Amino acid sequence: MEASTQTNVTSGVAVKAKKRKNTLLNRLRQNKVAYFSLWFLIVLHVVVFIGPFIWTANPEELQEVGALASWSLQHPFGTDDLGRDVFARMLHGGRVTLLVGLAAMLFSLLIGTFVGACAGFFGKVVESIFMRITEAMMAIPNFFFVLVALTVLGTSPIMVIVVIALSSWMEIARVVYGETLKWKEYEFVEAANASGAKSMRILTRYIIPQIIPSIIVSGTLTIAAAILTESAISYLGLGIQPPTPTWGNMLQNSQQYIWTAPVLGILPGAAITIAVLAYNFLGDGLRDALDPRFVKK
Repeated sequence: MEASTQTNVTSGVAVKAKKRKNTLLNRLRQNKVAYFSLWFLIVLHVVVFIGPFIWTANPEELQEVGALASWSLQHPFGTDDLGRDVFARMLHGGRVTLLVGLAAMLFSLLIGTFVGACAGFFGKVVESIFMRITEAMMAIPNFFFVLVALTVLGTSPIMVIVVIALSSWMEIARVVYGETLKWKEYEFVEAANASGAKSMRILTRYIIPQIIPSIIVSGTLTIAAAILTESAISYLGLGIQPPTPTWGNMLQNSQQYIWTAPVLGILPGAAITIAVLAYNFLGDGLRDALDPRFVKK
């Protein structure tokens, strides 16, 4: 009897240990690059969003040391061509760039999930209309669409977010559409339908929760694309305008000093590149970690 009890306890402990080892974070840890990218992005966001409260230098204030000053304790990254603290501008600019990327990603997810889920679930006329709109939008070069829209509608931060989102929801819609078609054929969905549950309840309670892993992966890849797009349009002068700093317009302002003060271009350029790569690596890792066929090695 005691041996049987001990066996049951040991078995329960083993099952709990196996569940702990099979958590998302532990599965993600097996992909070293994705796991490192996750922690790097956490640190980056903490530094960018909390840093300005600690380093309180005004990013628009002209410093006494003058323009293009070298690195010092008072100005760790020196000053730019107008004599403004580069470190403060990197922190404030990173906050704006990452917020634009995050907001554009959330807006894209809302549009893409709504279009893809409705098209896949309701089918027929809804599917034809929504998916033809999606295909038409995909036929337009994204960057060209963004440039034209911002030229016509203006370059306020809200407009930049909206335009970037409107240019990047189509891939999300296609992913959600395919997943919805797959899940709506499952027995638990048919049972809910047979029991008289309303269509929107079935869609929001039984189908969309199954698609969340795919939505999360799409979100990480979309925010990387949004950051890159915002930086590109700001570099071209059509994004968020000075004096509000972003990594993109900092890169634009530094191009004429690339030989005399290369750090002005290297810092924002490196920040954009590393942030985008980290989000892409994290997205690839999450795709594997959230796969239900994932098997712990």
